Amino acid sequence: MRLSVALCTFNGQEYLAAQLASIAEQTRLPDELVTCEDCSTDGTAEILQRYALGSADSASRLIVNETTLGSTANFEQAIAACTGDVVFLCDQDDVWDRDKLARFAAIFAAEPHTGLVASDLEVIDSQGKAVGRRVWRTLGFSRRQQAAVEAGRGPRFWLRANTLTGAAMAFRADLREILLPIPAGWVHDAWIAFIAGAVAPIRLIREPLTRYRSHSGQQIGSAPRGPWRLLQDARRRDAAYFGRVAENFEAAARRLESFSHDVFDPQLIRLTHQKAAFARGQQRMREGNRLARIVPAVRELASGRYHRFARDLGAFAADLFL
Repeated sequence: MRLSVALCTFNGQEYLAAQLASIAEQTRLPDELVTCEDCSTDGTAEILQRYALGSADSASRLIVNETTLGSTANFEQAIAACTGDVVFLCDQDDVWDRDKLARFAAIFAAEPHTGLVASDLEVIDSQGKAVGRRVWRTLGFSRRQQAAVEAGRGPRFWLRANTLTGAAMAFRADLREILLPIPAGWVHDAWIAFIAGAVAPIRLIREPLTRYRSHSGQQIGSAPRGPWRLLQDARRRDAAYFGRVAENFEAAARRLESFSHDVFDPQLIRLTHQKAAFARGQQRMREGNRLARIVPAVRELASGRYHRFARDLGAFAADLFL
C-alpha cells in the first residue's frame, strides 16, 4: 500500500519547516509528498525547494501555481496529483506525531473497505506548546456522535455541522471518482467527510495524532466559541450566507444522485435535499421582516427540522430575532 501526502501551502514560511520535519521523521515514511504552492509572497517556495532537494526518503513533487487558487481548489489539485493508494491531507502549520502514518496505514491494511480514517487533534500555540485542548471536544464531537460515524450515520449529523478536520484525515484514493471535483462553495475537508462517509465506512482514532497549531494567521481556527462569539457568528449569517449553504447541499445531493447505487444510507439523498430546502427557507426568513418570520420558523421547529439540520433552539432564535 502506497501512501501519498497532499500538502498545500500559502505564505507559510513561519511554521512550514516544523511540519516538513515531522513528515520526514515518520516511523512509516510516505511514498510521495505532493505539495501545491499557491503563489506565496514570502519564503515558502524556497523552503519547499530546499526540502525537495534534500529529501531522499520519499518522492517529493512541488507544483507552483501560476495564479492563486485558494485553499479548496488547491487541495483538489494536490489530491488529483497523488498516485498512492491512500491520500493524507496536510496543512502547512501543524506537526504530526511520529507514528501517525503508521497508525492510519494499519487501519487501512486491516480493513480494506474503510474509506476514510480520522484522528483527534491536540491544539498547540504559535510556539508549539500544548494549550490543554483537543479539537473534537471543542467542536462538541461527542462519544455518541463518534459511534454514529463509525456506524455509518456520520453524514446525517454533518447535515448540521462538520466535525472532522482535514489535517487529521486520510482517505482511499479510489474515492476520487466521486470526491472530485469539489464544488467551489465547500471547504474541502467538510466535503470529503460528507461524501466519503456516504459511500464507505469511516474509522476514528480517538487519540490526537496531529498537533493543530492555533495562531492568528490561520484560515480556520479552533478557539472555543463563548456566548459572545456565537452571537457574532449568528449575526453574520445573513440571507446570502444561507443561500450559499443551500447551494452547497444542492450540489452534494446532485453528486450523491450521480453515485446513488453506492450510497448505503437509503434516506441520505432525500435528507440532503431537505437540508438544502431548509437553508432556502432560512434565506427567505432573513430576507423578510422579523414579524413575517414567526410562522415559517415555528412551522420548521414543529417539524423537527431545526433539530435535524441546525443547532436546535439557538438556530430557531437566531432566525426569529437576528
